[in-house]
Amino acid sequence: MTMRHDHDDPRHGDEADRHLHEHHEHHEHGLFDAIRQLVAPHNHDHAELIDSATATREGLRTLGVSLGGLGATALLQVAVLAISGSVALLADTVHNVSDALTAIPIAIAFWLGRRPPNRRYAYGYGRAEDLAGIFVVVMIAISAVVAGWQAAQRLVDPHLLRHPAWVAVAGLIGFAGNELVAIYRIRTGRRIGSAALVADGLHARTDGLTSLAVVGAAAGTIAGWTYADPLIGLAISAAILNVLRHATRHIYRRLMDHTDPVAVGRVEHQLHHIDGIHGIDRVRVRWVGHQLHVDADVVLEAHVELARAHDILEDARHRLFHTIPRLADALLHASPTHEAGDPHATTRHHFVACCP
Repeated sequence: MTMRHDHDDPRHGDEADRHLHEHHEHHEHGLFDAIRQLVAPHNHDHAELIDSATATREGLRTLGVSLGGLGATALLQVAVLAISGSVALLADTVHNVSDALTAIPIAIAFWLGRRPPNRRYAYGYGRAEDLAGIFVVVMIAISAVVAGWQAAQRLVDPHLLRHPAWVAVAGLIGFAGNELVAIYRIRTGRRIGSAALVADGLHARTDGLTSLAVVGAAAGTIAGWTYADPLIGLAISAAILNVLRHATRHIYRRLMDHTDPVAVGRVEHQLHHIDGIHGIDRVRVRWVGHQLHVDADVVLEAHVELARAHDILEDARHRLFHTIPRLADALLHASPTHEAGDPHATTRHHFVACCP
């Protein structure tokens, strides 16, 4: 059991909470770390204090804008592809199209998430958002297969690009369009706590970096290197596989209820500073879509009246709603202090660990 520490100065809780956040903040230094942060940004599941309706609206607006941006980028690259016959550009175009399509199931998931809970889906429909992330992963995998297959075919039958200067221009446009969309998606995803939107933004960001590889293929053709185009296509396939690894891990963790320990520590910290709570036995935090659910066991005075116990727990829930980003609900269970013995002795044997 973690015992509560009392503090006379109410500002101390806010200072300690800031210290907890700063202690877990991830800092990057140097060129290598900057590049790694660009391709696979670190994520602590932090989100801002905004209500669910606003978060959903922001997510849908971001998806709509990014869908239009990626669609325009892909159409421009298709036009250049028609006159150049570039495999590297084809791989990049297929990836951009897949990025645009991934906005559709995520938008559907956001729409479903607005439906209220019912007796069949007691926690609501927010998990549809996490399932949409699986579609993102599948599209990334398809992109890798298509790009690799086309590049392998061109290795067997190599050809120089037609109009390599136009291909280079299309690659630069692809980079700019994808990077703008990536920044928009990742920032919104982090603000509203959407793992699927962050993963999709990471997908777009890597697309932008691979668009620069198309510029390399065009430069190789201008220099007279026949194999520049298919080799760059293979490099793009490898980059897509790397994105697949990161995206799969991100979505897998969310589906498995992985939570940043910072979130658990923040809940514990806030509960410690509620008058009447003498200790904390357990805190569990889980994401359902872009919303958090908290389940905590707290210790109260053994002889406290029921009405007073209810007020203490409501005070705790109220504080959590104001301090924990994206919190949808908090279920608090009260136990008496342990002077008279273990209050959970009757059910303790049901929770004995099966493994050492």
